[in-house]
Amino acid sequence: MTKPQKPLPPLDYIPADITCAADYETLAQAFIRADILTYIAGGSGHDITLRSNAAAFQHWSIIPRLLRNLDAANTRTQLLGKTFQHPILFAPVAYQTLVHPQGEMATAYAAEATDSAMLASTLSSVTLEQIATRSHLDRWFQLYFQPNPDDTDALIKRAIAAGYQAIVVTMDAAVQAPSIRAIRAGFQRPDSIMAANLVQQQPQPTAQQASEQNDIFRRYQQHAPSLAALKKLIDESSLPVIIKGVLHPDDARQLKTLGAAAIIVSNHGGRTLDGAPASLAMLPSIRAAVGDDFPLLLDSGIRSGSDIFKAIALGADAVLIGRLQLYSLSVAGALGVAHMMKLLREELTLCMAMSGCATVADIKATVLHKTN
Repeated sequence: MTKPQKPLPPLDYIPADITCAADYETLAQAFIRADILTYIAGGSGHDITLRSNAAAFQHWSIIPRLLRNLDAANTRTQLLGKTFQHPILFAPVAYQTLVHPQGEMATAYAAEATDSAMLASTLSSVTLEQIATRSHLDRWFQLYFQPNPDDTDALIKRAIAAGYQAIVVTMDAAVQAPSIRAIRAGFQRPDSIMAANLVQQQPQPTAQQASEQNDIFRRYQQHAPSLAALKKLIDESSLPVIIKGVLHPDDARQLKTLGAAAIIVSNHGGRTLDGAPASLAMLPSIRAAVGDDFPLLLDSGIRSGSDIFKAIALGADAVLIGRLQLYSLSVAGALGVAHMMKLLREELTLCMAMSGCATVADIKATVLHKTN
């Protein structure tokens, strides 16, 4: 058996063969250890939803338009009462030191350099306070509810003290399983890489459960926020509370009624329920459910500026970029992440110009062509 090649160290320059944002996914294969790459690239189960996410964008086409005035064209968008320079945010991605020694610190630097909002994960490999020292622009804190409510409250208080502008509650990942291919690849997170925000928490006792209640149900109940806990957070938080992981229109209506500030339509990049529909496929019905003025974001499957354009045309106000962060980070650190974002913005701008859209609002008014 051929011994796997040792991954290349991150570069301090942009490789000449990077011509689009998606190229980083291909190039990253030389920079990320094989089992880690299999874990990052995979979803859950048989990767059915992972593949559906990418395929969903191919069902729509952008129709070129002529004779449009683009004199004042720009990519600015409004979210939560603030103006963002472009509708592309960095999704919360855990354990980024898996692919680069600076991890989230490098991503935060790239976010600052590209006028991009960053969502810092509860499972970051550096603390939320460290991330805040690197990114002085818009940053949101992604929250996983903890088994001990006091630990959840402590994370929220830390995020507020560190200057985060919103709390993003992930609802769809109380239990997760790696993809079958990641299990077969033997992926195990190295002991040296930990969730830095959680290291001071006390371990929870494992109470004996009723015989009919298996471990999966127990773990789900421990980590999934209850309706009462979520309502309490929304009612009492001094920051806007955004809900991530919504795929059903009825859930979207309920969350809007509860007082959520925004919703992120997401299937966690295909990493939760395998066989769930693509995020993009559910976006139009969720937009219809919450109305035109309620803030909606989307993640899962985005690899290009045309994907971003299509997501906005189908109902999103902005999008989140996940795996491309890790791919570009592994290749060239903060420089790679910033370059990847620059390429996405240029690709989006090109789509806008050729479709005659001078603003993000024009994209929202665009009717896409359904290909099949």
